[in-house]
Amino acid sequence: MKVGIIGVGLMGHGIARNVLKRGRFTLSFLDHPGNQPVDEIRALGGTACQTAREVAASSDVIILCVTGSPQVEAVLTGENGVLKGLARGAVIIDCSTALPASTLAMAEKVKAAGGAFLDAPMTRTAQHAHEGKLNLLVGGDKAVLDSVEPVLASFTQNVMHVGPLSSGHRLKLLHNYVSIGFMTLLAEAAAQSADAGVDPNAFVEVLAAGGGAGVALDRLAPFITEGNRDGIPFAVANALKDISYYHDMSEASGARTRIADGVRAALAEAVEGGNGDAYVPELVRLFRRRDV
Repeated sequence: MKVGIIGVGLMGHGIARNVLKRGRFTLSFLDHPGNQPVDEIRALGGTACQTAREVAASSDVIILCVTGSPQVEAVLTGENGVLKGLARGAVIIDCSTALPASTLAMAEKVKAAGGAFLDAPMTRTAQHAHEGKLNLLVGGDKAVLDSVEPVLASFTQNVMHVGPLSSGHRLKLLHNYVSIGFMTLLAEAAAQSADAGVDPNAFVEVLAAGGGAGVALDRLAPFITEGNRDGIPFAVANALKDISYYHDMSEASGARTRIADGVRAALAEAVEGGNGDAYVPELVRLFRRRDV
């Protein structure tokens, strides 16, 4: 099976290396300025392509790992996009975080071009991607999913079929809303604790022994106690994008967004203040009083 990948960033790099190391498939990738350094990918046998069309033309399976819906749409439908080179029967696996409505529209275009589409967003971190231990939430035809299982097995630990097309992206936005929401709330509490001069180790210890325990605390604790932001190398701007997608999805379905609106406003303030590239744990610092 010939595999292509578009988006060799923090997460995509891990996918690419494990497709080659653990799956022993051939791999083509789009040469793009947004890629992480690809020396290892080339050394493992990966082949760089200049256009998405070229990647598609040489692949049975095309993995998309880009920022969001505008990028997915551009990669698929652009002048030299995937749909221009898609082979009949090829499968596109969209591992991006995207809007469900866009996912359904893109899936129809892929179907019209003779291919199949799965939305398969990831959970976990870039370190898990590097280790080949990602979790995928897959929406789409189960038979199509079964046909690409060997490829997915090369870079995942768990693959969940969660329903029809767009179910994966819908659940990813729900997941990220809860995850980012927890961390934003915790960062604000940690900032107030620091402003009041509370021992950061005591703050973490008290929460860990009670109702504040969980993954969010585990990821933020290194920054709270040591100033180490690498517990979750996820930019505040990307967090804002995901919460905004969640808001748009919820608004389209008539769901309440009162809590989400508060989270989005807090993240937007950080981004508008020029801190979009900061990692989410750094919200603890950004939420502190200005006069501290």
